[in-house]
Amino acid sequence: MNTFIGCDFGGTKLLIGEIDEQGKILRSKRYKTGVKNHKDAANLILLCLTDYIEEVGFVGTPVAAGAGVVGVVDHANGIWRSLDHVETSPIPLAAMISAKLGVPTVIDNDVKCATRAEMMFGQGKQSDNFIYLNIGTGIAAGFVVEGRILRGANNNSGEVGHSVVDLTREEECVCGRHGCVEGVASGSGFQSQVLRLYNKYQTKLEKPTEGDKVFISEIFRLSEEGDALCKELTVQAIDNISNLIMNLVRITDPDTIVLGGGVVSDGWILPKICDALNASTMRGVKNGVILSSFDPGLVGLIGAGALGIKSIQKRNRKS
Repeated sequence: MNTFIGCDFGGTKLLIGEIDEQGKILRSKRYKTGVKNHKDAANLILLCLTDYIEEVGFVGTPVAAGAGVVGVVDHANGIWRSLDHVETSPIPLAAMISAKLGVPTVIDNDVKCATRAEMMFGQGKQSDNFIYLNIGTGIAAGFVVEGRILRGANNNSGEVGHSVVDLTREEECVCGRHGCVEGVASGSGFQSQVLRLYNKYQTKLEKPTEGDKVFISEIFRLSEEGDALCKELTVQAIDNISNLIMNLVRITDPDTIVLGGGVVSDGWILPKICDALNASTMRGVKNGVILSSFDPGLVGLIGAGALGIKSIQKRNRKS
């Protein structure tokens, strides 16, 4: 059986696994990351691949591999340009993984990998024009237009978390602007807003100490119970996300919006976002705003493996 290796590298974990041609995960192993630059990250990926080969092994015969990584990726040339959008020395990551595994390898940005998973095996199968909007620790999107993922001149399309949706907000985003949606509606945004608003509202939510993370599910639960702080946090997020969606719809004219990522994965916030959307703006989104069918912790791995599948399909069409 021909299989495909996927590597999903994020800020806190690396997931390596093997998938079949239908996108089913056959085996996988999780590794901790925490490195601060893409050179160290590339070395860690190679070390973990060695461990995976020796300790886990393969179910089938790997014929291609893919890797999804955070930051800026030159997909066409297999180059990882940066971990944190500050470009330093480019790394030929695809060639490095290919040499380790002995199979052709393709790399891409992690959210574009998740978009690929949706295209091939998920909610995006029904559409050639959709937006995959990932709302997790950060916010980013994959734009599919006429069956192709948009990349841009600098391979940096989709950084929609830095779209300004609130001109009244005073706190500055890491990008240097004010009012970015990521500062309110992402996992990190909820965290910062809890700290900013904690003493202004009554709440049963425990104030996070440095190094702790707030649990979005707890915020949603308390909001449902009428907790003042948590209601404010969710109202902010709903307003910001709905405005972001409507702005994006005006740009690429999709017929489907697929929401993924840990903030939305339990489905609680989805109907509230949909209620806030303007019907006229959304009239062309005929398939609606829908949740990804994938576990947010696994979609990147499936998408990385799907890169390998896609590369073999392209090679076979040319032969």
